[in-house]
Amino acid sequence: MIDVAIISGTGFYALSGLERGENIKVSTKFGEATIRRGVFEDLEIAHISRHGEGHTKLPNLINHRANLMALKELDTKAIVGTTVCGVLNSSIPLAEIAVFKDLYFPENRLPNGEICTVYDEEGHRLRGHYIFDRPFSEDLRSQLIAAAESPITDAVYAHANGPRFNSKPEIRMFQEYATFVSQTAGPEAVLAGELEIPYALLGFGVDYANGVTEEPTPVEVLAQNLEKSRTAFLEVITKFLGNFKRPRFEGFIYRFDSE
Repeated sequence: MIDVAIISGTGFYALSGLERGENIKVSTKFGEATIRRGVFEDLEIAHISRHGEGHTKLPNLINHRANLMALKELDTKAIVGTTVCGVLNSSIPLAEIAVFKDLYFPENRLPNGEICTVYDEEGHRLRGHYIFDRPFSEDLRSQLIAAAESPITDAVYAHANGPRFNSKPEIRMFQEYATFVSQTAGPEAVLAGELEIPYALLGFGVDYANGVTEEPTPVEVLAQNLEKSRTAFLEVITKFLGNFKRPRFEGFIYRFDSE
């Protein structure tokens, strides 16, 4: 059993403080996932680096279904994701922690174009519709907000399949519905919901998205913010783990079990 799993993104490839850790491979119907498993204080924890050490996997190569199914098979009770983002609103400062409250992911597709779901078998007894008010666990959100120092709490995450970045017209569309944009967390939120694992997401704005400001964010500022993001995420996660309380799943799966 895993108390908490951390799924980290760009610039965050190792979870410091993971004691007695070991890398394991978990085989699932959707492929194999590599997981770092260990102990933090009295918690059983797991860590998945989405992109792998050295950022070997671009967003289009991440096997989200294998990652999430592996965590389900390990009986994971909660998941926290981290993501560096483009900021969609010029009034939001860069380099601050955000705790996301909602999701804009209307295409609901995996990077390879398939529908983002674990329900891929006709007639499977667990098939159903994931129904939710919000895709991010309010219980986990409140714990992360308490662990952070004045985070942005009204953030909405827009998912865009990569690896290319978005054009200015595309960014203007996202601005109608969201405050941050990135390329990895949409499928995680949906799949965790279908698997009935509470999921929450931390963000960190590293640049302003294309056309949000008159001048693009300088590359050196983006690089500096990437460096800052790892430290900021680790600080919040360490404090969060130190006060962790197991959340309940807040969504609902409407099933069609004929048994």
